[in-house]
Amino acid sequence: MKSDGPLAALRLRARLYAQIRGFFAQRGVLEVGTPILSAAGNTDPNIESFNTRFAGHSDAGVALRWLRTSSEFAQKRLLAAGVGDNYELGRVFRNGEAGRRHNPEFTMLEWYRVGWDHVRLIDETVELVHAALVLVGRRAEVKKLTYRDLFVSTLGVDPFNASEAELRVALGEVTIDAHGLERDDWLDLLLTHRIQPTFPAGRISVIHDYPATQCALAKIRADNPPVAERFELYLGTQELANGYHELTDAAEQRARFERDNARRRERGLIEMPLDTNLLAALAQGMPECAGVALGIERLLMAMLGTDDIREVLAFPFADA
Repeated sequence: MKSDGPLAALRLRARLYAQIRGFFAQRGVLEVGTPILSAAGNTDPNIESFNTRFAGHSDAGVALRWLRTSSEFAQKRLLAAGVGDNYELGRVFRNGEAGRRHNPEFTMLEWYRVGWDHVRLIDETVELVHAALVLVGRRAEVKKLTYRDLFVSTLGVDPFNASEAELRVALGEVTIDAHGLERDDWLDLLLTHRIQPTFPAGRISVIHDYPATQCALAKIRADNPPVAERFELYLGTQELANGYHELTDAAEQRARFERDNARRRERGLIEMPLDTNLLAALAQGMPECAGVALGIERLLMAMLGTDDIREVLAFPFADA
């Protein structure tokens, strides 16, 4: 179904927000609001943050502030403080991402479930997407695959054991500048350029149990080989959500932040200040939990059958 204009997309967005809030109210998940400006930044070398400088008195805190790329760190601090299951529906910002599928300012739904693992959270994420599709009179079948099974069944390549040369061959006729690319970069290219475009329009596809090298903020399970307890959810070819069985170890989290900054140095990127408040919260003790972030604009795009994010925004970046 195509949108009949910006007004229809705005109305659908309002209905979706109401549906989301009702979904979580029925489940006893608390809506929270966390800071958009932070003294810490996102260390992920694949994400660039906006920053600004506070002009007030120095006693107010660090002057250099970063616009959040996610509400994750603050919500985890709330978990450590005992708030329990919670969600936030709010704006996040990522620098350098603008075009048909990206806007530097967008809306993220992020929620956390205490005592859950990523497998249980997959089912709730699917339920929420199904409920959203009802708003436009649609349904979708669901297919779940491990990361390894997806690569083997689609490309005939074992992503855990294949050499970089084999991964390059599997990329086929896709041309790319190979300078500086590492093994995980080749795996990402295979997923985005060879596998993701094959996902059927009417299907929710869930990929879970990623290589341990792609753990991000997820726990690593000691399988053979080890896997990151992480999942991604797609509706058609649109990537909607990324979820984890969350890491709760403060020392390991600090080590991952520091590895990220090392990669940033190697790429000539600015190092980011670590979120010491999050690290302190983890050291204090964050409950076992699973969390997921879902892009609202991506969901609206999939609901309306468009691949242009500008069709679901009141004012795209160029017009803001």
